[in-house]
Amino acid sequence: MIRSVCIVLISLLSRHAVAQQAWIRINQLGYAGSDVKVAVLVAKEQRSLTHFTLVDAGTGKSVWSGPLSSSGAYAAFQQSWRLDFSSFSREGVYYLEAGGVKSPGFRIQNRVYNGTADFILKYMRQQRSGYNPFLKDSCHRQDGFIVYHKDRSKDSTYIDVSGGWHDASDYLQYLPTSANATYQMLFAYTQNPQSFSDHYDARGNEGANQIPDIIDEAKWGLDWLVKMNPGKEEYYNQLADDRDHSGLRLPTQDSVKYGPGKGLSRPVYFITGQPQGGKYKNKTKGVASSAGKFASAFALGAIVMKEFYPAFARTLIAKAKDAYAFGRLYPGNTQTLSVKAPYIYAEDNDADDMELAALSIYQLTKQKKYLDEAIQYARVEPVTPWMGADSANHYQWYPFVNLGHYWGARLDPDHRDEYISFMKQGIDKVVARGKGTPFLNGVPFIWCSNNLVAGILTQMHLYKKLTGDQRYSMQEAALRDWLLGCNPWGTSMICDLPETGVAPKDPHSAFTYLYKYKISGGLVDGPVYGSIWNKLIGIKLYAEDEFKEFQSNLVVYHDDFGDYSTNEPTMDGTASLSYYLSSLQDNRNLKEVRDAEGAVIKLNPDKKKIYFLFSAHEFGEGGTRILDALKANGVKGSFFLTGDFIRNKVFKNIVHRIVREGHYLGSHSDRHLLYADWNKRDSLLVTRDSFQCDLDRSLLELKKVGAGKGRWYLPPYEWYNKETVRWCKTNGLEVINFTPGTGTNADYTWPDLFNYRSSDSIQRKLWEREQQQGLNGNMILVHLGTDPRRKDKLYNHLTEMIIYLKKMGYSIARLP
Repeated sequence: MIRSVCIVLISLLSRHAVAQQAWIRINQLGYAGSDVKVAVLVAKEQRSLTHFTLVDAGTGKSVWSGPLSSSGAYAAFQQSWRLDFSSFSREGVYYLEAGGVKSPGFRIQNRVYNGTADFILKYMRQQRSGYNPFLKDSCHRQDGFIVYHKDRSKDSTYIDVSGGWHDASDYLQYLPTSANATYQMLFAYTQNPQSFSDHYDARGNEGANQIPDIIDEAKWGLDWLVKMNPGKEEYYNQLADDRDHSGLRLPTQDSVKYGPGKGLSRPVYFITGQPQGGKYKNKTKGVASSAGKFASAFALGAIVMKEFYPAFARTLIAKAKDAYAFGRLYPGNTQTLSVKAPYIYAEDNDADDMELAALSIYQLTKQKKYLDEAIQYARVEPVTPWMGADSANHYQWYPFVNLGHYWGARLDPDHRDEYISFMKQGIDKVVARGKGTPFLNGVPFIWCSNNLVAGILTQMHLYKKLTGDQRYSMQEAALRDWLLGCNPWGTSMICDLPETGVAPKDPHSAFTYLYKYKISGGLVDGPVYGSIWNKLIGIKLYAEDEFKEFQSNLVVYHDDFGDYSTNEPTMDGTASLSYYLSSLQDNRNLKEVRDAEGAVIKLNPDKKKIYFLFSAHEFGEGGTRILDALKANGVKGSFFLTGDFIRNKVFKNIVHRIVREGHYLGSHSDRHLLYADWNKRDSLLVTRDSFQCDLDRSLLELKKVGAGKGRWYLPPYEWYNKETVRWCKTNGLEVINFTPGTGTNADYTWPDLFNYRSSDSIQRKLWEREQQQGLNGNMILVHLGTDPRRKDKLYNHLTEMIIYLKKMGYSIARLP
């Protein structure tokens, strides 16, 4: 009997072992309906597979099937296949199955990324130094004492630099990573303000303060940067050093002492432009890499903080200009330093930092010299050198994405195509390295490889935003999914995202190791080449490797406290996800109200937001007046112009101002064709070919003036039907229209028309609607110009309309 039981157990275990020779990797967070959706099946043995099925997890019934695409051997696997189910978009919970192998369950839902951009801010708050809201206690209040000051009499004297963020799971603080993190969060807000909520105050404690949480976090960074630049040509690059690595403790329990009589204060390293350090001296050659980072963060900070902290914003303007001038005076790189071990941030480049600084300051000053200098810097480093490389030193080329190229394409029409070509070159290099591999990941597996993934994701998304070019959508989706579980180990790379999935639970952090505190939201370093991992100092796994079946000589990742090379969250890596995640969320968190034809006529009706739509084809005499009113009142609008309007030289300055001043610019068709019969809406007056030709011409005109395709489309005459709405969707565009009942669209009429409405009557109707049912999420349409026979122009009343709406508690937003 015992022998029979043993045989049965052996048989069951054998079958289990066979079943576990193959796995299907997915994005554990799920997929939006319109996403590229590709899973990867990997096997440690040869298999003959041709098809896969998508199964409804609730009913167990197959709802879709497709062919497998073989990708060959990779890492620890003898075979791999890609499972593309992008064409399936029905919301629900599903799993994939192929040859008896099942994936974990996942969602298809348009709102799967909701809250993710706010989620990662949890880690940023936990990394705060000075006051730590997670611990509800203070730390590092005695920072710090000066080292390497050019005035030797100031060496070892006290300077107040308490604040900012700890860099990773130790307590060092670096200017390069802190300035980059600050800029990344400011940038995310400028691009996707609707994606961020307000649940915490300025100190990071729970409780709204009417300021988006990401602004609170960026302000925390800016405050520290200001302390690290207390005077002209006085800049500091680093707080503390690797003597910090002397045991596990919470930051509030830090006991490391750096010198006799210094107590718990830590060294603050002055930027000299010369090599610094002891046994492991760095290779600093100048100041521009750090000065440029100061300048760009200060400049964008001045722009963004004007709405929230106007006095503080004004102080940042001079600091931005001074930092940029300092970088111009002393070009070259500044590296961090180390005392006990040879690990430094070995940054070699500075042109990217100065390019971004020049373009950020241009946004403040509108002085052309900054555009001229920016393109010169861009040509020095058109491609961030890690892109296409097989390896690099630690942080050798930093930041990992050059956001200057994006701003150059946006702000400098004379060099727009050149900047875009630089972005494309970098993307092409990464895509080429990943070609033919199952996960399409062309990022080199060096230390902090996940930061590189976040960087190239940002560049791909911005390139698509600028050009409307969809050619890299498959690769972008693969890299997005890599961070969320579609990788050899089947794990997310963001702590606790998703909460119930496979994600880092044992990261390299004293918070988790000593007290089991969760550090949700942190992006871990990510996988490294096996050749790197085997040579690192002090690596020791504290538990059995749960991913041992998936490790290879090519690439290694461990969810283990002991692996500081792959499983340590980083503050700057986490912040660098804020743009990309907010972009995904922004496309999915809008509550849309549609009319019977399928056009969006309200956005977020549960919020007191209003969207002004401005359209133009033939007339545009009010364009300057409208733009002046928007600028004077600090609000952004959404403009929809025809190709004819853009080509009209009379309106050239208006079009350029719309782009330059950050308003939304979308298509209103090319020639203002009437799509459907006025009396029989479902009767088409255009063919599909003529519609497409007209749309393509209009999008080309948008591109010429520096605007991308965007998301929204306002049809000519604001008249359309279900068929033309569907045609727009196949082009990746959503039809939008004014909210019925607002009445402002009648501003085109003149007294001889039967439907004439004066500006006074239009406003009265709008205010009556506001009082009766509110204007939450309403689209209010105003024409840039009207027939000369109309004398009382509604756009002349725009300022008073804005003032009234603000008084009633509404915020006025541009379309996302």
